[in-house]
Amino acid sequence: MKITSLSSNITDLVFALHNQDVIAYPTEAVFGLGCDPEKKYAVQALLKLKKRSWEKGFILVAAHYTQLKKYINNEALNEAIKTRIFSSWPGPITWVIPAHPATPIWITGTHKSIAVRVSAFEPIQRLSLAFGKALISTSANLTGQPPAMTAEEIREQFGTAFPVLEEAIAGQKKPSIILDALSGKVIRNN
Repeated sequence: MKITSLSSNITDLVFALHNQDVIAYPTEAVFGLGCDPEKKYAVQALLKLKKRSWEKGFILVAAHYTQLKKYINNEALNEAIKTRIFSSWPGPITWVIPAHPATPIWITGTHKSIAVRVSAFEPIQRLSLAFGKALISTSANLTGQPPAMTAEEIREQFGTAFPVLEEAIAGQKKPSIILDALSGKVIRNN
């Protein structure tokens, strides 16, 4: 994996994303690791860094729905489902939605669905808007370890040169709720 210099500058982080690097950024509850979801090399680097199986798939986080639209099978969503989803966004709700058939397997894993969230958290909004598209979002930790809560913990786990948006998390006590869009069932409510 390529490493760029430590930076809280959005321009530098966007450059790192375009360079297929993995970056860290604050989310609503913990620090997240992210990369360009369309770049297989970047996603593979993230999987290797986290020691995570590709089969699980990833959450995509975005500033607005249009950044997620191409990954979603809109034909599988009726108006009632769309109303339910859009009434919760932007916000800390992640929806599992049928994936568009062209969505890469390195994003969906072994699933025919995709987990997506439009975040209201300003640092995620700013980063996603500057990058121009959605980001992979997974907790910043090695699999099985507690997620990083600060930029300092990122440096301790991943090295001092790791690209990180050095701002505070939003302070939510738990990660986003994950709901199934078609059934409305709760998948994760920690």
